[in-house]
Amino acid sequence: MAFKRVVVTGLGAITPLGNNFQEYWEALINGVSGAGPITLFDAANFKTKFACEVKNYNPEDYFERKDVRKYDRCAQLGLIASKEAVGDSRLLEYSELNKDRVGVIWGSGIGGLTTFEQEVTAYVQGNGIPRFNPFFIPKMIADMTPGLISMEYGFRGPNYATVSACASSSNSIIDSLMFIRLGKADAIVTGGSEAAICVSGVGGFNALHAMSTRNDDPLTASRPFDKDRDGFVLGEGSGALILEEYEHAKRRGATIYAEVIGGGLSADAYHMTAPHPEGLGAYNVMKNAIEDAGISLTDINHINVHGTSTPLGDLAESKAILKLFGEHAYDIQINSTKSMTGHLLGAAGAIEALACVGAITNNIVPPTINHFTDDEDFDPKLDFTFNKAKEKEVNYAMNNTFGFGGHNACVILKKI
Repeated sequence: MAFKRVVVTGLGAITPLGNNFQEYWEALINGVSGAGPITLFDAANFKTKFACEVKNYNPEDYFERKDVRKYDRCAQLGLIASKEAVGDSRLLEYSELNKDRVGVIWGSGIGGLTTFEQEVTAYVQGNGIPRFNPFFIPKMIADMTPGLISMEYGFRGPNYATVSACASSSNSIIDSLMFIRLGKADAIVTGGSEAAICVSGVGGFNALHAMSTRNDDPLTASRPFDKDRDGFVLGEGSGALILEEYEHAKRRGATIYAEVIGGGLSADAYHMTAPHPEGLGAYNVMKNAIEDAGISLTDINHINVHGTSTPLGDLAESKAILKLFGEHAYDIQINSTKSMTGHLLGAAGAIEALACVGAITNNIVPPTINHFTDDEDFDPKLDFTFNKAKEKEVNYAMNNTFGFGGHNACVILKKI
């Protein structure tokens, strides 16, 4: 059986750097930091008092008031990004569109954490009297976002959520690739959303000692591959892509941004939160993606790495890149856009896949900002695109995402 080709025909984003794809992309290539003091709750007593929040966001600018009460912030952001992507694709203008063959596969590592926190807090403060909101469960569950997207457009194809911590939305992209490859769908709205900048989100990650505590300088706190990196910066937002079968896209005259040619999955099988110290899972997932794409190692010329700015994670990933690519690793333009967006957890893979599409279509690799001090543990010949975007012909881009639990996912995109 010959696999169908899968292409990207729609893009949408709402991120700490901008509330649509173009704003997001322009901020990326200009090296803008999305970090700042937390405004979503009073963080005065927390070890970390800053995050990468979505800016200038009023849900009533996007939704009717009754719907704002029904949708968790995570779902709101997902609906906004997917609306832009669907509109960008012009999919609904196609008179022969079969909505039974259009799906929604969506990633979120946590889902409606704020809703859960608010409802349980209200119960405790109400002297244990159970007066839960009837929308509590529908607002909280991670699969409600793809459900709401499907209801918005009447898409009746495959519909579910992927949950694999910070690899979640990359898993959703890979699942979408497989469905379309096998002829089970004509198009799928995919990506992910996350909104965990709340008391339990920040408090929980602080307890793990996973986040930066550089409260005196939030703008430069996310420092992937820098000697003084001290943890990730929590972000929120959403990224959406329309994946579509190539011939279907051609028939309707769609704009094609890139082709998705491969996806890899692996497990570290090592530790709940720490990566394998030698990057074994990262090595395997990149190798699996290369094999799935049917290309050579030397074809890859850009990697948007997981690169969260944690001491262990950044080093393990760099070891895996060197082990897999050998001398070719020095010719690859590597970057971590988390230096600007912070870490969007389950939505990270989606917004970074969008960054890869931007690099492919514009031949510009966004920078890894906030680099001040070289770390002797990293090979100095690796090019991490420090502090300034670089013009480069990007024909094959790889996007790595790794999650707590040892979940690894890797997506490969190609210029078309």
